[in-house]
Amino acid sequence: MDIALLVKLLAPCLPFLAGLGQKAAEKGAEKLGEQGATELLPQAKKIWEKLHPKVQVKAATREAVADVAKDADDADALAALRRQLKKILEAPENAALAVEIAEILAEVEEYSTGAAKFNVRVKDSQVGVIGDHTTVTMNISSKTHE
Repeated sequence: MDIALLVKLLAPCLPFLAGLGQKAAEKGAEKLGEQGATELLPQAKKIWEKLHPKVQVKAATREAVADVAKDADDADALAALRRQLKKILEAPENAALAVEIAEILAEVEEYSTGAAKFNVRVKDSQVGVIGDHTTVTMNISSKTHE
């Protein structure tokens, strides 16, 4: 399971998911808007519903969640949350939970990468791209030979 993707999905949603007050929720809403991730909130809620009971058991995990909810850009807080969630999901007794969350993450990863939705073909100097809002940037230089 990609713990980094899990934290990337949850981090901007945590003020809502953890119910940490209006100011934190406003900051979370701003972050969601910046990342264009509001459409990912339902998947984050699904994951949080499954993960929340395990998060509540351990003080270090609760603290990591609170820190990320307050500042989703804090690299140290994100690292601490990744570590705590990794411990939870790698525990043998949580194997079924890890599988359920991995399935939801697979949906999110497919959505975020646009897997099977876009095609790119490059051959020599010809580039063909199919997809929504596609931009192609090419640097072309010529060499002179004497």
